[in-house]
Amino acid sequence: MKLTPLALFVLSVFFVQLGYCQKTKQKNEEQPNIIFILTDDLGYGDLGVLYQNERKKNNDRSKPWAFTPHLDTMANEGAVMLQHYSAAPVCAPSRASLLSGLSQGHANVRNNQFDKALADNHTLANTLQKAGYTTAAIGKWGLQGDKRWSENGASWPARPTNRGFDYFYGYMTHVDGHEHYPKERLYRNHGQVWENDTDVTEALDKCFTGDLWTAKAKQWITNTVKNNEKPFFMFLAYDTPHAVLELPTQAYPKGGGLKGGVQWLGTPGHMINTASGQPDSWMHPDYANAIYDHDTNTTTAEVPWPNTYKRYATSVRRIDDAVGDILQLLKDLNIDDNTLVVFTSDNGPSQESYLPKPYVPNHPTFFDSYGPFDGIKRDVLEGGLRMPLVVRWPKKIAKNTVSNTPSISYDWLPTFMEAAGLPAPANSDGVSLLPTLTNSKGQKDSKIYVEYSVGGKTPNYSAFNENNRNRSRKEMQMIRVDDYVGIRYNIEDVNADFEIYDIKNDTHQANNLAANNAMPELQSTMKARILQMRRTNISAKRPYDNLAIPSVALKKIKKGLRWTSYAGVYPWLPNLEVLNPSKKGKTKNVNTFNYTKQQQDLYLFEGYLEVPKEGTYTFSFSTSGKAVIKLHDAILVDADYNYQANTVKTETMVLQKGLHPIRIYLHNANRDAIPFKLEWKTNNITRSSIPQSAFYH
Repeated sequence: MKLTPLALFVLSVFFVQLGYCQKTKQKNEEQPNIIFILTDDLGYGDLGVLYQNERKKNNDRSKPWAFTPHLDTMANEGAVMLQHYSAAPVCAPSRASLLSGLSQGHANVRNNQFDKALADNHTLANTLQKAGYTTAAIGKWGLQGDKRWSENGASWPARPTNRGFDYFYGYMTHVDGHEHYPKERLYRNHGQVWENDTDVTEALDKCFTGDLWTAKAKQWITNTVKNNEKPFFMFLAYDTPHAVLELPTQAYPKGGGLKGGVQWLGTPGHMINTASGQPDSWMHPDYANAIYDHDTNTTTAEVPWPNTYKRYATSVRRIDDAVGDILQLLKDLNIDDNTLVVFTSDNGPSQESYLPKPYVPNHPTFFDSYGPFDGIKRDVLEGGLRMPLVVRWPKKIAKNTVSNTPSISYDWLPTFMEAAGLPAPANSDGVSLLPTLTNSKGQKDSKIYVEYSVGGKTPNYSAFNENNRNRSRKEMQMIRVDDYVGIRYNIEDVNADFEIYDIKNDTHQANNLAANNAMPELQSTMKARILQMRRTNISAKRPYDNLAIPSVALKKIKKGLRWTSYAGVYPWLPNLEVLNPSKKGKTKNVNTFNYTKQQQDLYLFEGYLEVPKEGTYTFSFSTSGKAVIKLHDAILVDADYNYQANTVKTETMVLQKGLHPIRIYLHNANRDAIPFKLEWKTNNITRSSIPQSAFYH
């Protein structure tokens, strides 16, 4: 019987997936369950273990403190990462980078593009799905699509179940997350809860979302563990303590886990066990009658905390109670030891409350929610980007681990992939953090880069260094190189210098080491790197978009590229550098490379591309397999996820004359003699193949 090309393709996919599934099945006992808990607008300084406990110890009555006992316990039982960054200082781009594993130099959602559809590419969820996981998203989404950003946006093409989640329960749209009683809508006329594709809001009487998401998460975890042998991944995205600063109906139920804490009842009108009493009414007793020295004068009487801050502290404490509840559930289900739990936030603390008068405004200065830093939400100063980060995995992470390794949110995709036993996709910007978390060797440096634009100014808080008050934001950038952070605010001159700070010793970013043209070498490095690790995006234009990407200077080079081959079957084109190579060599001509002789399907070609003169280059690429090409750390071509063989992809970059590092990740399963075609053109010259003489190593 002669098989058609389509039949052959279907069979090949079947056998690849069969082999892969068998491999996954063998690993299931070792693969951890993974829970990623993301809070909304929670500051680094809001956690006891990171900052509030120190305020209590200092006992300065003019500086109130709050408590997070369960998170403190979680930290003692696992790890805290003291130098972890968000990919952006506001929710939508931050979440997009987290879920896609891409920096803001590559993610499709940037700036304030709330509700824009997350790109149909690799995500935390669909990679873990293919690794054998059952997946769920609970809580706030905000990346489903909207007509503001695309013609089909109103149909929500990027709802969670279209981006790798088997199950979704929560708020679909960004603005819904600003109200925490979806049915009553006490302060905001928004609040629509979805279970997959069904609106279930009508049954949610008196359901405070902080409790609702926790109860649903516990129910889903319990049912999944009882009825499914596969490991699970849960993205639990709380919409608190983001404004509006609402209160729960009652005290957090005692206990936790299977029989205590919040519980899912499933009865319309009484869906959870805290859906009774008065909405927006209960304050935690630690704060209900709290007083402080409001005028820093010990001879005058202390006064009660303003209601606004009692609400904020109660909201944070409710999250803390929820974390303790969930961790107890893991113990009750006997899955605690091999469940990896990450707790963090999407960006720095906010000055929003959405409360009407006479409530006082909300300012993070009351608790110093930004911790030992300057800046808040929407700033690329440390206070807007440095995140609280606690990780717990008893089987692998030692108790009381404290890490000063710099890292960023898009590192979690490769981290979870390594935990699941697979390499991350080749297009990923992050690195695995498992070596740091497990105190083992081989930790690679994170590529920490942020770009963001918004109007307004940094608040004029006296706690901030004078140079960081009332700063016009607009176009901003941040890059970290070792212990130095470079920032640019209100970028008008594309050649403007970075302010450079020794962030280890100058957490408030007060002493600009680059003043008076100091540190010229690091300045040049930062200016080059921010162009070498990003691509332009027409929906978020930057003043530096048209600057030529700098080349590199090398003294000794040879013709051709280095190549490395790899064995293995993977559900995507992997980041080959983390795999053990099969063979290595050099080739002067990739078009005459003998793939049949090497007997492998995966290849990495690397070296340098010589650009003959500065200009705008349009590259055209096609392959019979899969490929990802990077120039420096910028993704030139992504022909992996859903790529159709031999489809031509066209990309444009402005390049300086000289040598540019190039990496070609290739999957050539058919072992075609010439599996890809790479062409370029510039200055309206006819498109032509890049000559082999342009490649060096």
